[in-house]
Order: sequence, then C-alpha cells, then structure tokens
Amino acid sequence: MDMTDAMNLFTKKRLDEIFPADRADAFFEALYGDASEGAYDISLNFSKIEADKLIFEFHLKQRPGKCLACNLTYGLPTVFSRHPIINLDRITSEINTLLDGTALCTGWEVKNTVEVDRSLHLLPVIFSIN
Repeated sequence: MDMTDAMNLFTKKRLDEIFPADRADAFFEALYGDASEGAYDISLNFSKIEADKLIFEFHLKQRPGKCLACNLTYGLPTVFSRHPIINLDRITSEINTLLDGTALCTGWEVKNTVEVDRSLHLLPVIFSIN
C-alpha cells in the first residue's frame, strides 16, 4: 500500500463513519456528565503511511466560546488509550475491515499531544501494520 492507496481508502467520509462527530459529545457526557462542558470537537483524520505504520490524528478543535488549553489536552494519550467512547480497539477493527486483507493492524499507540495553535491540537495515533 502506498500513500495514494491509503488516501483513497481513508477518506474523510469513511473516517467520519468510523469516528462520527457526535462521539465528542458522548465523550464529554461521560467525563463531565454534560456534553456542553466539552471545550473541543474531535475528529479522526488520516495523516500518512510509513513502512509498517498507518498514522492518524485525532484533531481537537476548539468549540466557540471555549478555551482549548494545553492542560485539557496533554493528558489525553492515556485517556484516549483507555476510554470506551473513543474505543481504539473498535477503530482498529474498522480499519482492518477497510484494509480488506491488504494489510492488518496489529496494534496501536497514542502519541503526545501536538499544539498546532490555540484552537487546534492533534493527538497522533500510530497503527502498526504487517
């Protein structure tokens, strides 16, 4: 699989089906008991492919009137790794379905938060493939 194949496979539409926009509200409902307390929206985006890795990013986009402070996002690798609403094992299974035997995700790792600017933070997720 090359980058073009991966870009054609992991379209924004497909990734929105795997990780729908309303999942952010469910995540904040579980954390705070109220979805309106959430400071950001969450989307899953494909970034690139390397030799034995598919690299995706959760984009954390500041919600209007909210503050996307670093202290809200830097602890997220651990939270996203374990949280049942995010459910990286299910995402892995859905990526494997899309791969349809051309490769197989064998594990994943959530990396540290990257602050692009005050309104956008990224949380890289690396899926190992063979």
